Amino acid sequence: MKAKTTKSSDGDPVSISKWIHKFRQSKDDHTWWTTFGLILCLTMATRLYRLDSPDHVAWDETHFGKMASWYINRTFFFDVHPPTGKMLIAAFGYLTGYDGKFEFEKPGQKFDETHYLGMRFGCTMMGAALVPMAFITVWELTHALPAATFAAAAILFDNGMVTLNQYILLDPILMFFIMGAAMGQSKFYNQRHNPFTVSWWSWMAFTGAMLAGAISVKFVGLFVVVLVGLYTIKDIWDILGDLSYPISYTVKHFLARALCLILLPTVLYMFAYYVHFTVLSKSGPGDGHFGSAFQSQLEGNSLHNASMPREICYGAGVTLKNHRTAGAYLHSHPHLYPPEAGPVQQQVTTYSHKDYNNIWLVKRYDVDMPSEEEEAQPDFKPECVKSGDLIRLEHEATSRNLHSHRHPAPVTKRHFQVSGYGENGTGDSNDVWRIELVDGKEGDQINVVTDRFRLIHYMVGCALFSHNKQLPKWGYEQQEVTCNPNTRAEFALWNFEENYYDKLPNVSFAIYQPSFLEKFFEAHMVQFQGNAGLKPKEGEVTSRPWQWPIDYQGQWFSIGDPDKREPGPHKDHEIRIYMMGNPVIWWGNLGFIALYAVIYVWNFVSSARGVRESAQERVRKANLTYACNWLMLAWALHYFPFYGMGRILYYHHYFPAQLFISMMSGVLVNYMLESLPRAVPSFRVDQTWTAFAVVYLSILTYSFYLFAPLTYGMSGPEKKEPGHRYDHLLWMDSWEF
Repeated sequence: MKAKTTKSSDGDPVSISKWIHKFRQSKDDHTWWTTFGLILCLTMATRLYRLDSPDHVAWDETHFGKMASWYINRTFFFDVHPPTGKMLIAAFGYLTGYDGKFEFEKPGQKFDETHYLGMRFGCTMMGAALVPMAFITVWELTHALPAATFAAAAILFDNGMVTLNQYILLDPILMFFIMGAAMGQSKFYNQRHNPFTVSWWSWMAFTGAMLAGAISVKFVGLFVVVLVGLYTIKDIWDILGDLSYPISYTVKHFLARALCLILLPTVLYMFAYYVHFTVLSKSGPGDGHFGSAFQSQLEGNSLHNASMPREICYGAGVTLKNHRTAGAYLHSHPHLYPPEAGPVQQQVTTYSHKDYNNIWLVKRYDVDMPSEEEEAQPDFKPECVKSGDLIRLEHEATSRNLHSHRHPAPVTKRHFQVSGYGENGTGDSNDVWRIELVDGKEGDQINVVTDRFRLIHYMVGCALFSHNKQLPKWGYEQQEVTCNPNTRAEFALWNFEENYYDKLPNVSFAIYQPSFLEKFFEAHMVQFQGNAGLKPKEGEVTSRPWQWPIDYQGQWFSIGDPDKREPGPHKDHEIRIYMMGNPVIWWGNLGFIALYAVIYVWNFVSSARGVRESAQERVRKANLTYACNWLMLAWALHYFPFYGMGRILYYHHYFPAQLFISMMSGVLVNYMLESLPRAVPSFRVDQTWTAFAVVYLSILTYSFYLFAPLTYGMSGPEKKEPGHRYDHLLWMDSWEF
C-alpha cells in the first residue's frame, strides 16, 4: 500500500498528525517499514555500544570461551548443555580469526591480543535479533503496529537484556531460537487459510528448525517445544471440529505437522550431536565422565586404538569404573579421613578424571604375588580372576589395601566406611572381597571393559558402592565410596577399564567402539545427571524463582581481575558490569499481569451479561484475548517449571520468560490506549493517544538511560564506599552495585 503524499513540511503538525493516524491504523506499508527500521537502528546502537568493554573475561565467558577453544582444537570435553550454542560460538571465533589458544582461566583475565570480539559480536547479533523478532511476533498476533512497537520497546530498553546479549554466552543464542520459534509459529498460524502452500510449509519448517535450535542449546528449550506443541494441538482440534472437511483432511494436516514439527527438529537435534562427536575427536578433560567404550574412540585416550589383555589376571594393574551413567573411577590418595568421618584411615573416593591414583593391583586374598623371577620362567602360567574368587585390591601409589568395616560411612551413615588400610600390601581380613560377575556364573573368567561385576566384602557382606554424593572439602569434593548393605543396589556395579599386564597377549579395543546412537544416548544420560548435580561455587550468588520477576537482585558480570585489585576505593579505570533488568519495565510487567486479569474478568462478565458491543469492539477484545493468552502461557511455561527444579538456579534463567511478558505488556498498553475514545472527545483522541504513547516510551527510554552505567560499565568506589556515584540508583537494599 502506498502512503499518501502531503505538501506539508515534515515538521507540520498536520503531517505529523497524519503519520500518527496511519501508525495507529496499522494499514500503511511505508509507516510499518519506517517504524521497523527505526527499531532496528536503536537495537543496533544499544547492543553494539561498547561491545569491546570490558577487555577481559566476564562472568561465564570463562566457560563458554574455553569450550569454543576446545571445539577449535577438537578436544573432547563434558558440559551439561547440548552442543549447538557452543559450536556456534566456536564458529564465530574461528571465522573471525580466533585460534583457540586463549586459556579463559578466570573472570578478569585480560584478552590482550586475542581475537575475542568475533565471538562477542556473533552472540550479540543473535541477541539483537530478539527485538525485531518480538516486533514481528506481536504484529502477527495483533496486526497492531503500536502494540508491536511497545512490545519491542520493552525488550529494546531492558538493561538486563542488553547485558546478557553482549557477551560470549549461551543465553542470547538460546533466546534467539526461542523467539524464532514463537515468531515462526505466529507466522505459520496466519497462513492457516492457505494450507499446503509454499509459505505455509516454509513457516512451519522454519518453526521446526527453531525448536531444534532451542533445545539443542539448552534443555530448557523444551519449554518452547511444549508451547508450540499446545499451539499445534489446538490447531488440529479446530480443524477436526470443522465438519465441512473429511477426517482425511485432518490426518493430512497432522502428518504435515508431524513431519515439520517432530521429525525435522528431531533430525536436526541429532545432527547437532553428530557434528559434536565428529569435531571433538581428541581426548580431553571430559573423557572420564563417559564409559570405557565411549572413550575408546577418542584420539589420545589411553583406550583409543589400545591393545591390552582381555582377561584380568592376578598381578595386573587395573582401573575400576563405576558402571553407571557418568560413573567415576575408584580412587585413593594419601589423605586420611578426619576423626568426625570415622576411623582415621586413608580416603577412598571415586574421581571422574584419569589419574595415576586410580590404579589398583589385583591380588589373591591368601597367596603372595609371584616374584619377577618366577614370572620370567618359561613355564609360568598367569592365573586369571574368575567369578566367585576372593581377592584383595592394593592401591598401587600408596600400597594400602581396599578395606571396609562396620563403621558408618562419612556422608551416607546407613552404609559402611571404605578406606585404604595396611602397609606395603599387608593388611587384615577386612581387605578381602568376593568378585561376582553379573551376567555370568561362578567360575567364569572376568574380562576387561565388557564384564560387569560386584565386589562383596567377605567379612561384612556389603557391596562396594558409589553415587553422586560428594565428600566435604576435606575429601576434595570427590564422590563418596561406601560399602552398601544392599548388595543388589543399582550403583554397586563396576567394570575394569584399563588392564596392565605384560604376561598375556593384547587385543585391540576397536571392537568396543560404540555406534552413534549409543554415544547419543549415553551423552544425554551423563548430561541429565550432571545438570541435576550442579552446585554453586564458593562465594557464588544464586537465587530463587520468586525473586526474579520483582528484580530482587541482579548478577555481577565483571569486577575486573580480583587477584589484581588494589585495596581501598576502586580506581576510575576499573570497569564493573552488573546485570539487572530495567526495574521500570520489570515492575511494570507485574502490574500488567494484574491488569490483564482484571480486563479478562471484566470482559468475561460483560459477555455473560449480554452487554451490547460493536463488531469492531468484539474483534478488538478477541484479538487481545488471543494474543495475551498465548503470551501469558509462554511466560508461565518458561517461568513456573523452575519452582520444581532441584538444581542450582540463577537470575539469568528468567530472561526467556521476561521476553514473553514484555510482549504482553506491549499488547496491553496498546489496548488501553485504544480504549481512549470512550474517555475523551473524538477530536482529541489522536492528540491524547500521542501524549500517552510519548510519555510511556519516554519513561522506558529515560529509565534505560538512568541505569545504563550498570550495562555499559561503572567505575569508581563501590556501594557503601566514600564517593560512590550510584547511590541514587539503589532503589532496593538487595541491589549490590
